[in-house]
Amino acid sequence: MKYTGITLITGANGFIGFELLKEISKDPNLKIRVTDIRDDKIKLFNQPNIEYVKSDIRDEKELSSLLSGVDRIFHVAGICNLSTDFNTLKPINVDAVDKLTNIAYQNSVKAYVHFSSSSVYGTYQGSPFKETDICNPKDAYGKSKYAGEMIVSEKIKKGLKAIIVRPCTVYGPGCNDGAGKLFSRHGQIAGIPGDGKKKLSNVRVEDVASAAIYLSERENSFGQTYNIADDDHPSLEEALDLAAKTFDSKINKIHIPLFLLKIIAKVESPIAKLQGRIPDLEYEAIKYLYHDYYMDNGKLKSTGYKLKYPNFVSSMLSMKLN
Repeated sequence: MKYTGITLITGANGFIGFELLKEISKDPNLKIRVTDIRDDKIKLFNQPNIEYVKSDIRDEKELSSLLSGVDRIFHVAGICNLSTDFNTLKPINVDAVDKLTNIAYQNSVKAYVHFSSSSVYGTYQGSPFKETDICNPKDAYGKSKYAGEMIVSEKIKKGLKAIIVRPCTVYGPGCNDGAGKLFSRHGQIAGIPGDGKKKLSNVRVEDVASAAIYLSERENSFGQTYNIADDDHPSLEEALDLAAKTFDSKINKIHIPLFLLKIIAKVESPIAKLQGRIPDLEYEAIKYLYHDYYMDNGKLKSTGYKLKYPNFVSSMLSMKLN
């Protein structure tokens, strides 16, 4: 599918949104509109086909103006952390999705790509998560993302041409938040959480962006949900070891019991809140380390999409070389 109208990216100043902008702006003939509350990274693009609109996606009137002339939407904007309560997450991760998809449906937008999260699955059940698995999110963030998905699914039933993507832990150049930052930059690694043997899914940000664009151009993708993950499932200790070698970081090989990490997280949480920042150690994130947590990417690959970074080791090596 080709798009002659405007392609809109929400949350374009964030980690994933900015990568999406970098990838999609390679087409100089594509009309692109981007929005976010900040534009410090967006301003790096001085291209006549890119329009920046500062907007609040919670405001329905602003959304109506934002969607004027738009025929494709990549909805990336959202609050993405595990330490925030549901009532704080809801206006952005749920209510804004309802408003945005309502207008997209009314305007007969040709494609709406909704960025969700692997956190919607909940507790690991012993095999890689598939898109057909029942979702049972346990934390407020996962619940908010799943509520957003349910809204999109209802709009799909009404006729909205939408796709839901569920990235796992996203890492890569420029990642400064979440678990992905451990695999993206230099920094001291204080210890190995738990036994370090739990296997996790990861994906490079370049593949998240490229896969979303690829799916939006395939008619058969509409109405579908796709996991976005690479082919590897390294253990946490293996991944942290590799990150330390890649970025010449110091790593303490002491294994820290998860119950102790929970205590530390409980102590840090109110301090971080007073300082207006996300805790370095999020209590809810620790719960994911009690079991394996990885995803099946077979459905994505069955579309013909070829991962740019299918292997975690070679991906990390490429960041070292860069």
